[in-house]
Amino acid sequence: MTFSLGPTVIPGETLWPSVSVVMPLAPPVMKCELWTFLAFPSTKTYFPHLDLSRGSVQVKDHGQKVGDALTLAVHNLDNLPGALSALSDLHAHQLRVDPVNFQLLGHCLLVTLARNYPGDFSPAMQASLDKFLSLVTSALASKHL
Repeated sequence: MTFSLGPTVIPGETLWPSVSVVMPLAPPVMKCELWTFLAFPSTKTYFPHLDLSRGSVQVKDHGQKVGDALTLAVHNLDNLPGALSALSDLHAHQLRVDPVNFQLLGHCLLVTLARNYPGDFSPAMQASLDKFLSLVTSALASKHL
């Protein structure tokens, strides 16, 4: 699968590694997690047990899980629903997370990456990441019926 904007094409298999190399991912995902909880208070209902203070180990741990899931997704672009099936089941049936929260987190991740890496966050990179995150959101929401 490829991600494109006009004449610029970024092969899917190089998208996430290039983001990880060009933009160190862990700090932005962790900032993004905290920002999502603060900007969209309804997302906190699923995490009443988390310490949501700056530098929280619990937020960092969840951010690492999100980063791992995104890495899994990029390595399985040809079968995202299959690769993310267990996570989709977990979030739909056990945790009962409203799928709109996946979109909110994706939006926060895009904004956080753009803010932290303005020189590397080109329109082509934004379009590619937005498409990728939309596909991930769709796969995660697939079990919500």
